[in-house]
Amino acid sequence: MPVIKQAIKKVRQDRRKAEINLVVRSKYKKAVGAFRKNPTAALLTAAYSALDKAAKTNVIHRNKAARLKSRLSKKLAPKTKPALFAKTK
Repeated sequence: MPVIKQAIKKVRQDRRKAEINLVVRSKYKKAVGAFRKNPTAALLTAAYSALDKAAKTNVIHRNKAARLKSRLSKKLAPKTKPALFAKTK
């Protein structure tokens, strides 16, 4: 255990931040999981929002958020816009 007063405060802060980060992490994982089970535009928006908030607060890296958003959009894109993915002559 820390002895110095500031180190004791830091342990308290770290515990508080760990709880907050756990909430943010679980929210983005639930949003992504819900979208993967049932890909809809509304769930995609919710997943994007949760991922952006997690990246903004440094719970996950911004590149990880971008990678996940890209992969999620690929799941929805062929269903909503088939003309963009079809070959044209």
